[in-house]
Amino acid sequence: MADKLFIFSLIMIWIMLLYHVVLALSGYRYEKKLDKITEDLRLPSSPPFVSVMVPAHNEEKVIERTVRALCSFQYPTDRFEVIVINDRSSDRTGQILDGLAEEYPMLRPIHVHAPEGGKGKSAALNRGLGYARGEVLVVYDADNTPERTALRRLIATLVSNPEYGVVVGKFRVINAKKTLLTKFINIETINFQWMVQGGRWSLFQIASIPGTNFAIQRDVLEEAGGWDEKALAEDTELSIRVYEAGKKICFMPIAVTWEQEPETWGVWLKQRTRWVQGNSYVVVKFMKEIFTLKNKRIVFDVFYFFFTYFVFLSGVLLSNAIFLLSLVGLVELSVEGPYLIIWLLAYLLFIVEIMVTLEIEKTELNWPNLLIVMLMYFTYSQLWLFLVVRGMLLQLKSVVRKEKLVWYKTDRF
Repeated sequence: MADKLFIFSLIMIWIMLLYHVVLALSGYRYEKKLDKITEDLRLPSSPPFVSVMVPAHNEEKVIERTVRALCSFQYPTDRFEVIVINDRSSDRTGQILDGLAEEYPMLRPIHVHAPEGGKGKSAALNRGLGYARGEVLVVYDADNTPERTALRRLIATLVSNPEYGVVVGKFRVINAKKTLLTKFINIETINFQWMVQGGRWSLFQIASIPGTNFAIQRDVLEEAGGWDEKALAEDTELSIRVYEAGKKICFMPIAVTWEQEPETWGVWLKQRTRWVQGNSYVVVKFMKEIFTLKNKRIVFDVFYFFFTYFVFLSGVLLSNAIFLLSLVGLVELSVEGPYLIIWLLAYLLFIVEIMVTLEIEKTELNWPNLLIVMLMYFTYSQLWLFLVVRGMLLQLKSVVRKEKLVWYKTDRF
């Protein structure tokens, strides 16, 4: 039995490793074609009116920088508004916004006071939707500093193809050099965007809506039913419904925003646990509907999430458990094989797939980052196992207890 479980775990791990290498190479190929793809991107002579929305809860440390960046977009100033939903903040967020509103005529703060509000990001965005005047909606998190060209590039891409319901940009880590943790996160985010986003878009014309830096057609959002207020991972959940509405989500990495990432392990643990809880909710929700989903591409994507969070996780946990039990003599493997070579090859593939994506960002392919990637395998990546198990158990507990969704905000620095 141990032999069969061990072989199963190896197969699961290698399927995921090889798939990710293919995605990384596809993302690399996509980046090399970007200049040709984007050379004809232009705003129309009469660009759509855009509502830029920012959900905010106790964001006094970062909100001024974010608003100033949003109000400085290279986009006709009479064709966009910035709506910040100040949802039950108890700090100086509201005062800062009111002061900035006197300076920037396109800024419209929406102040939500108790007993209203306080139900999380999705609920805040749905509230903001009721005030928004735009035919296109763009979302940013409160800790973002988008580049001045970001909005123009999102909208130019969105209007370039009637099949696009959403266009998502790229996000980079603004505090990447702060701590070892932020260095890990910087590499992780680059790898995710060029592998999972760029690779899937290049291969399958599939991408996922992130939590920030994306533009969505208002009619597409309304047809999809707005944001799911029960979803912690409202972005992933909305992605599936957009594809079900018959539209595509285009990944356009030339639209860039810079965001702050956790600088301490405690903040990181809370943030990533919430992400796992949210994605677990999405997987369970749509696996129940898997045979009724109309878009076959997104069916594949739901299976990918299911495979990652359940099958691949099981394979890694089994592999680790059998290895540890065999060391203490509680399990004996009779199947023979070059397991050290297999493990070394897996480690090498892990390094190669990440370094391929770092090469795309030019300045990130260097010896210090290579050493960090080599260390990530044994530290940061292994913590992922703990995170997923913890997040799934907390999500199960939340469902059983029928807990209400409330604001969870990543601590700022």
